[in-house]
Amino acid sequence: MTQESANHKLVELDVHERIWRNFFTVAPLVLIGTKEGDEYNMAPKHMATPLGQDNYFGFVCTPRHSTYRNIRENKVFTVSFPRPDQVVLTSLAATARGDECRLSKPVLEKLPLLTARKVDARWLRDAYLMLECELDRIVDGFGEYSLIAGRIVRAVVDEDYLRSSEKDEQRLVYENPLLAFLAYGRFAEIRESVAFPYPKKFKE
Repeated sequence: MTQESANHKLVELDVHERIWRNFFTVAPLVLIGTKEGDEYNMAPKHMATPLGQDNYFGFVCTPRHSTYRNIRENKVFTVSFPRPDQVVLTSLAATARGDECRLSKPVLEKLPLLTARKVDARWLRDAYLMLECELDRIVDGFGEYSLIAGRIVRAVVDEDYLRSSEKDEQRLVYENPLLAFLAYGRFAEIRESVAFPYPKKFKE
């Protein structure tokens, strides 16, 4: 069914089916690091976000994936925000092992990783932002998916990406572009940006 809205034709989607592959949305693309037995696992996620203004971070996963099971068992994880030139490395982290979304050992060995300091997991080396998290809670029941929420216990950002009153923010983003995932199946490098037109007396 379609209808008109101003100069646009609207198409109604069947909400009895999954709607998300019918259009593009902009999302971050991060790598979640976990401990898996005696080895380490990295998995890309795009349903990921800060949780409020305090130091909490969450992402969506499924109990079918080893990332979910690793965090439930070990209670910690890392978050790496890759640069646009690391998109191939991020894609490699999605390599499956068997019928589960785990890394095969050869692929893991090719990823440049760093050991976290406060949790037993690893980061992607040269990511521009890296978080170490302790598990706060897991909320199951979003269909077959779950929200995994962590409390950030350590955060490290590349100095070039650090915001400050001395830096022009438009130039900062242009010179240090961000990686965006266009769900599903495409990615973009963000360089161009403008200040958001907040109304007067707006408060976060």
